[in-house]
Amino acid sequence: MALESIRYRRGSLSVLNQRLLPEQLRYERVDGAERAWAAINSMEVRGAPAIALVACLSLAVELAAGAGAGAEAGADGAAGAGAEAADEVAALEAFVEQRLRFLLTARPTAVNLHREAERLRERLRGWRRSPGITAPELRERIIEHIEGLLAKDRGDNERIGAHGAREILRRAPPGAAVTVLTHCNTGSLATAGYGTALGIVRALHGQGRLRRVLCTETRPCNQGGRLTALELLHERIPATLIADSAAAAAMRECGVDAGGGRAAPPRPLLRGGAELQLRPRAARRRPHPHRGAAGPGAHPPGGAVPGAARYRRVEPCV
Repeated sequence: MALESIRYRRGSLSVLNQRLLPEQLRYERVDGAERAWAAINSMEVRGAPAIALVACLSLAVELAAGAGAGAEAGADGAAGAGAEAADEVAALEAFVEQRLRFLLTARPTAVNLHREAERLRERLRGWRRSPGITAPELRERIIEHIEGLLAKDRGDNERIGAHGAREILRRAPPGAAVTVLTHCNTGSLATAGYGTALGIVRALHGQGRLRRVLCTETRPCNQGGRLTALELLHERIPATLIADSAAAAAMRECGVDAGGGRAAPPRPLLRGGAELQLRPRAARRRPHPHRGAAGPGAHPPGGAVPGAARYRRVEPCV
């Protein structure tokens, strides 16, 4: 079972504090938008899908607790009741807009959060125009819409995994297992579950077609070393943690490929987050840049080669 970054039920939200991983697995209660803002801003929660989900779910928690209700108008008669209902709807709409604006400031670069906020605004405008809609009805529609984002994200992740795995295996020899190089963290900790690029890794593993994952540390915050490696170990997926600067050597020595003996040039399948590389075995070895130097610029026998430490051979991956 994958690690959960988000635990939610109607009126209750908790998030896994990712700043404490991998030493501690501690879930923090999020009781409203202010706490969600702090969790997102401090990177207790990270990953674009998870950020959007936590922000929106914190709003759902507040709405389930009755936040955003307007003051009673105190008018008499049918006309007064209608005006009061309209005021309550307007007050709820204004509350939701204010909270969305506030949550967006937690991480201005969070694309998914901006997209989901705009989608909710569009839905809200449409519901607002529904004849006779009341504030309780509008509140319930908003909460149901937000709760639906969890299942939608999980379904999207699983489809990404299936499509990505199929594309990789289409280029690999029949029955061959592939080695994948990942960077950063795009797994269940960054989403509602399963993961985006790491979801492809899970799909390959589930089909028995994954040889190994090479995950880079991803400095300076070490999302690869702290989070991706933790996810892979938790699910018993074969993995090797490497330094960011060792990626090129690992690709050369560890056979980061899915093409076997194919002569096709290396081709990245995904960009951003994790990058899955297809690399022909025939092109794995490269001549040493200083080996066999001759002529006036050659180094004397036994002399130190500038930068030679960068070309130390790494042990083959098994």
